[in-house]
Amino acid sequence: MQNPVIVDAIRSPMGRAKKDGGLADVHAVELLSQILAALVGRNRLDPGQVDDVIAGCVSQYGEQAATPGRMAWLAAGFPEHVPSTTIDRKCGSSQQAIHFAAHCIQAGAYEIAIACGIESMSRVPMGSARGSMDPYGPSVTSRYSPGLISQGAAADLIAHRYRLTRRELDTFAAQSHQRALAAVESGAFTREIQPIATPSGMFERDETIRPGTSVESLGTLAPVFRTDALADRFPNIDWQTTAGNSSQMSDGAAAVLIMSERAASRLGLQPRARFVAFDVRGDDPLAMLTAPIICTRRVLAKAGMSMHDIQHFEINEAFASIPLAWQREIGCEPERLNPRGGAIALGHPLGASGARLMTTMLHALEDNRGRYGLQSMCEAGGMANATIIERL
Repeated sequence: MQNPVIVDAIRSPMGRAKKDGGLADVHAVELLSQILAALVGRNRLDPGQVDDVIAGCVSQYGEQAATPGRMAWLAAGFPEHVPSTTIDRKCGSSQQAIHFAAHCIQAGAYEIAIACGIESMSRVPMGSARGSMDPYGPSVTSRYSPGLISQGAAADLIAHRYRLTRRELDTFAAQSHQRALAAVESGAFTREIQPIATPSGMFERDETIRPGTSVESLGTLAPVFRTDALADRFPNIDWQTTAGNSSQMSDGAAAVLIMSERAASRLGLQPRARFVAFDVRGDDPLAMLTAPIICTRRVLAKAGMSMHDIQHFEINEAFASIPLAWQREIGCEPERLNPRGGAIALGHPLGASGARLMTTMLHALEDNRGRYGLQSMCEAGGMANATIIERL
């Protein structure tokens, strides 16, 4: 069995998913293509040696419909014989792509793979692949009668279950912006970001961070997921989830170069991390966003580790209630959880987020001389992935 290692990881700056966002004029394929080209180029890798490009993407529609990893690879001018496939495990799509790449190398099927992710939410809006169709069907609706709910409503259910106050949610959200801003000002994001060429010039830094965000300013925002039907169904819920304590819709791409130790040695490339353990798990599809809790426990058990062994945790900030609920269950100190901010400040470009979190975690472990990092993401339908890496 071969040992898969991470050789490199990069991401684009995060653009706001708006018509005037910094990446709104860049086709999704071109965005991912620039990331792939940079990853291959800065490692002086012969692109013809790559066995597969595994790309996470949620809205496989419109500009993201034609196997975006394949199109991005061709757009970079790379060899036609290298294939690609697209993974949709919702918010964890590119984290699952990382798992699949590592598993294929472990099995000896591949020597070199690129796991990546793309989501241009300004050009391919969330939910566009579904259109107006019912994605659940009558049997699921009957089993969870009167039906499943939105992720935002689920975030409010979780806040209620864990007795999280509005102030706690807003405090966590403000902290995300403060930490991300501190990372920018210290240069901590410089190594992980690949500037993107756009029709308007080079786009070089995250535009999603709001420096003036405070608990007080967030407190003025109204809850956004309450409906009369939901209020009737869940009469005891205090609806507290707002646009300010939720992740931002954004445009972005990220990619991770994974290969066997043998291939890295042959090519003279220095491995930066190894994989310690993987897990993927489902949980209640109504609450939907709690699976990172059980997934974290399972991946730690698989590794024979405890949470005290981990120096850096990345728990995706889909909504502030998710990492806060996870923190209450796992018992992690605040300084180890998303120390460079998360999706509330940096945005959540769905299919790219798993690789983005891995990229940030790898660089933070190196900068802080940490040894182990653990990443987990809640996913629509009540699922989660978890990954433990060791810095080398």
